[in-house]
Amino acid sequence: MTSSARQKSSFSEAASNCVEVRAFEGAVELRESDEGEVIVRTTRPGLADFLQGAKAEEFDHLITTP
Repeated sequence: MTSSARQKSSFSEAASNCVEVRAFEGAVELRESDEGEVIVRTTRPGLADFLQGAKAEEFDHLITTP
């Protein structure tokens, strides 16, 4: 990802409540599409570490079943 355009997951389809991500000023920004004023900013290595943890199911206990 080299541009500042926001990208959302292909799993979000047409939903308006998805997480968007973009590269910006040497960092990575994440935000909720329906709450655009709240932005989480991290480093590329920090995001890579988080994604690795998510893939390893380290955060599954935080997911609530509807």
